[in-house]
Amino acid sequence: MKMDGKKGFSTRAVHAGQGPDPLHGSLSTPIYQTSTFVFKDVAQGAARFAGDEEGYIYTRLGNPTQAALEEKIANLEGGEAAFAAGSGMGAITAVIMALVNQGDHVVHSSALYGCTFAFLHELINRFGVSATGVDTADLDAVKKAIQPNTKVVYIESPTNPTMRISDIQAVAEIAHAHGAKVVVDNTFMTPYLQRPLELGADIVVHSATKYINGHGDVVAGVAIGPKDLIDEMRMTTLKDIGGIISPFDSWLLLRGLKTLAVRMDRHNSNAMAVAKFLEEHPAVEKVYYPGLESFDQHDLAKKQMSGFGGIMSFELKGGYDAGVKLMNGVKMMHLAVSLGDVDSLIQHPASMTHSVVPEEERMAAHITPGLVRIAVGLEDVKDIIADLDQAL
Repeated sequence: MKMDGKKGFSTRAVHAGQGPDPLHGSLSTPIYQTSTFVFKDVAQGAARFAGDEEGYIYTRLGNPTQAALEEKIANLEGGEAAFAAGSGMGAITAVIMALVNQGDHVVHSSALYGCTFAFLHELINRFGVSATGVDTADLDAVKKAIQPNTKVVYIESPTNPTMRISDIQAVAEIAHAHGAKVVVDNTFMTPYLQRPLELGADIVVHSATKYINGHGDVVAGVAIGPKDLIDEMRMTTLKDIGGIISPFDSWLLLRGLKTLAVRMDRHNSNAMAVAKFLEEHPAVEKVYYPGLESFDQHDLAKKQMSGFGGIMSFELKGGYDAGVKLMNGVKMMHLAVSLGDVDSLIQHPASMTHSVVPEEERMAAHITPGLVRIAVGLEDVKDIIADLDQAL
């Protein structure tokens, strides 16, 4: 269903891209669990392969369930089009590879998800693409890092796991002045809390595994942006490398998106209460959460985000040993990577999600041995706090 962008966010989350199935009236979008699609004759098959006729050919190239998901997420992010991939890294790599050629350069946030860092520094550099990590919250550092061959400025905002925020609009102005595209990983915030395209970004990516799905039972990714760019990526780096999403996972994401707003409201309120508890606890040295007034970028967070999300990190006064004791001591929370689930999760970035990042670069990005990350879930917040309190 085409949905006017003036409608409320929750209305669009429920209805955009979806409507009753015209064949049988099913309210839920059908799962088109098929690998291929039948043509009525040779002429139709030829027309679809030539791009002269709309329609489906083969699920690696597109699928009706996937198309409904892509229309919905594009609508919510305020983009012209979207493509869905088999993982967050599937979306990220398809985007970056479509934007660079041999000899090009990428500037990226220094605190970066470990697999994104590894892709930029250990994989794509084999093909002659270089990358430089800087604190993209420091606009002078961004300006200095840009080279004549810089084609992409890649931002996580907030960064994983230090919660460092970049001024997306200002970074976009700098990048565009040098002819570079801006790609923003919006996984932590979701389109409910932050819409980078409205701030000047060219492409937005998500690990849809996280809040977009929201239930911990899907691995997927999405990318949103101008139709010409998204269509090019879909039919080149996504299609030819093959990191596609399945129809069933597309359907699960459609289901998850319908409750995105109500889930994020609860993640927000729970996380704020947990952050305030941790900030006041005598065993805690420092809490990194944009919703706290003590957070040094709180004003920027309020400017470009409509909420502060469910993720935070913090340092314990006892450092690494205290963090191990805490993570081994929780009873209700789960020691697990990932985020955006209904369950509260706790993990140690330096030895887990960011272990692939060299120690020197981890420390430069303030990913210290004692840093602990919490993804606050949807449990009763008093029970989350009680679990942390007994473990501390």
